[in-house]
Amino acid sequence: MTRSSRRNRPSPHRRSTTAVAALALFALTGCQSVEPAPVADSSPSADVPTAKREIDAPARHLTTLDADGGIHHLDQHTGLNRALGAIEPAETLATEGRYLYASRPGSVSIVDSGAWTWSHGDHFHYYEAPAVALGELTGEGAPVVVANDHAAGVFFDGGEAVLLDAAALADGERVERFRLDVEPHAGMVVPLRSGALVTDPRAGGLRHVGATGETRAEVECAEPAGAIATAVGVVVGCADGAVLAVTGAGATTFERIPYPDEVTERARTFEAREGRPTVAGLTGDETFWLLDTRERSWTSVDAGFAPVLVTAVDDTDETVVALAPDGSVVCLDADGLRWQTGPLVAASLADEALATGIELVVDADVAALNDPAGRRLIELDLDTGDVSSTSTDHLPLLLAGTGR
Repeated sequence: MTRSSRRNRPSPHRRSTTAVAALALFALTGCQSVEPAPVADSSPSADVPTAKREIDAPARHLTTLDADGGIHHLDQHTGLNRALGAIEPAETLATEGRYLYASRPGSVSIVDSGAWTWSHGDHFHYYEAPAVALGELTGEGAPVVVANDHAAGVFFDGGEAVLLDAAALADGERVERFRLDVEPHAGMVVPLRSGALVTDPRAGGLRHVGATGETRAEVECAEPAGAIATAVGVVVGCADGAVLAVTGAGATTFERIPYPDEVTERARTFEAREGRPTVAGLTGDETFWLLDTRERSWTSVDAGFAPVLVTAVDDTDETVVALAPDGSVVCLDADGLRWQTGPLVAASLADEALATGIELVVDADVAALNDPAGRRLIELDLDTGDVSSTSTDHLPLLLAGTGR
């Protein structure tokens, strides 16, 4: 059967049979000054560990992947490093705060980091559990992962769109809610509370599909690029603004947030502190955008330099943290420059193979980034700009913040 005859037809739900067997390849080991974390029997016949414990504060970790696929946790509270295990080397690393999605052409390794925060409306609960490998998701072409609290979407640019079941991941299983054959292109699957948005060049830009892959609506969005979940809804960037998907009363509505004027540089990626309504959009020139999803408004900010990375920290003061081309980290707010460090990751930025893996992780009071060339993780006080660093015995090629 040809691809064209199967295109856009959802597959039935498929339950992975390899998640448990993958545990055999993921033995936890200790490193530096801590003992190995306890782990259940990792033979292929063992059940996936599900034991967890509630803790008093977020178990915030800086989780890194080295060039050989080794996964490492730095506990930001204690400063201790721990090796979690190893997977196949990867080119990109994504997370929604708990699960790690490590990608390379043709496959995505999925790992439960064992640290997460659960929102209960007006308060939060914090948990720790054993780290668990959940196996490989394979597809045709290079994958792009969009993960949020709703689920994880994986788009293989050879023409496959996959939505994973978040509840199943929490049970240690890998379940595909749908797998669609789509037009090959550089696209995304953006999880929503109900179903997902799938990029489709032939359908106005986006299709809203249900949890089993059935098309519910076409959504106009020229040249979709960049997606993020906020406290208000889920954002997808478009050439002329953004689409905001808001779910309430059992229905999802799609609102357009146009740019205020004709723009020469649109936002192509979005970053923000977890769960905030305002997000920062990177453009590629000396300006970046702030998108306030509560106010449905854009603000263009002239940084005075072309940020390599930029992420929003809060809403009231419009505070952002940016990585400058010289390797310094800059904190800006509505009044202008708050502080700027000296060059911290200049050598990493100068090496193309290392530069693409640098990431900024931001909490309410601390920002962090990896310095692969220096074999260290750097933390910055958001009030003062004071810098501290932790040396690693591995090359921290890729970084994700977990426990959020």
